[in-house]
Amino acid sequence: MIDKNTIVWITGASSGIGESLAYAFAERGCTLILSARNTSALETVKRNCITAKSIEIVPLDLSKHDLIDEIVKQTVAKVGHIDILVNNAGISQRSLVADTSFEVDKSIINTNLLGTIALTKALLPSMLSRQKGHFVVISSVMGKIGTPLRSAYAASKHGLHGFFDSLRAELHKSINVTIVCPGYVRTDISQNALTEKGLKQGTMDKATEQGLPPQYVAAKILKAIGHNKQEVYIGRKEVLTIYLKRFFPSLLSIMVSKIKTV
Repeated sequence: MIDKNTIVWITGASSGIGESLAYAFAERGCTLILSARNTSALETVKRNCITAKSIEIVPLDLSKHDLIDEIVKQTVAKVGHIDILVNNAGISQRSLVADTSFEVDKSIINTNLLGTIALTKALLPSMLSRQKGHFVVISSVMGKIGTPLRSAYAASKHGLHGFFDSLRAELHKSINVTIVCPGYVRTDISQNALTEKGLKQGTMDKATEQGLPPQYVAAKILKAIGHNKQEVYIGRKEVLTIYLKRFFPSLLSIMVSKIKTV
């Protein structure tokens, strides 16, 4: 049950799905820990979470792995424990494999995959000491398939599935894991996506602009958490590609090979 006694830590809480999740949890009266790199944006989100029981802002850059252990120790010491960790922070990509600098690949994987793993492992001992906790992982349809212009992003999301499926299998008696695979959501993800040189794309993709409202997605995520779903897909027709991958992989391969890359 998600209520006023629930303590929730959300990464990437400054905008998009993370921001909408903060408001959704606040409506339930939860205690919130909000993390992102943009602290001024977090302050704005905090001011809008008027029904939350209490709110802590914890600046966090997931690419700085060596700082994560201490940040977790300080946060847990301050709030006592974490019931739900929402691993939402991440960056996307818009570049071809052949054109993309390896430094860009590393940057995306360091944040999306290794940073998420580092935060999860740093918090895990606290959850295990209570034999209770819930990890929520915001993956993507790209966590199940791969398409042009998303190689490192897809790799990072595929990796999350492997890690958290294993974690769930090892600790299913005490720790819950919910992996969420959204399709297109109307956020700034495409504007902030990295190009082959590591620069932000700076424009919104048409599909993203026409995507689902983040508030709708947040509501679906809370429902999935409440029902302890292991994996959930949220989107429109793009979600069908997950089933095509499973049952008709050759057909999907033909379809994605026809996606325009210029």
